[in-house]
Amino acid sequence: MENLLGDIRNCTICLPHLVHGVNPVLTAHRKSKVAIVGQAPGSVVHNSGIPWDDKSGERLRQWLGLHVTDFYNEEKLALIPMGFCYPGKGKSGDLPPRKECAPQWHQTLFSEMNELQLVVLIGTYAQSYYLGDKRKKTLTETVRNYTEYLPKYFPLPHPSPRNNIWLRKNDWFENEVIPVLRQRIGQVLLP
Repeated sequence: MENLLGDIRNCTICLPHLVHGVNPVLTAHRKSKVAIVGQAPGSVVHNSGIPWDDKSGERLRQWLGLHVTDFYNEEKLALIPMGFCYPGKGKSGDLPPRKECAPQWHQTLFSEMNELQLVVLIGTYAQSYYLGDKRKKTLTETVRNYTEYLPKYFPLPHPSPRNNIWLRKNDWFENEVIPVLRQRIGQVLLP
């Protein structure tokens, strides 16, 4: 696993497309029990080199019901984006994750995690890649029907502050889905 993580952290496959340069940000361990698959690091995470080290990460930890020390315990959680490097800014937020990363690295990375029991899929990119034609027409429908993907996958919206309007319109998410998410995380991490 250490060699694989080293190879990923030294990857330059997307360098010609990254205005801010390469800085692959992820964590994983052979014993990781939960994998959080997100989009791509934002500018704050690009600069810190720490996954989910921003407002989105604060909300995600709240949703999961995890203290920061448990969240960053690699033997508990692997933090794996669809694109390992910050893709840069677009017109209405960050650009999409680079498409090269997941096909290049994910299968090998996941095959190294022998104790993995749950994959949390954050946002449309992760859900499209991992659920394929099993996902619903919209992210909202996919998240609302999360039980169809259990016990292996748990789809979530992105915890970004940009999604505050979505969260207000879909109050069922925090009332109905978050308690089940916390219960499932507890079952996997605290047996």
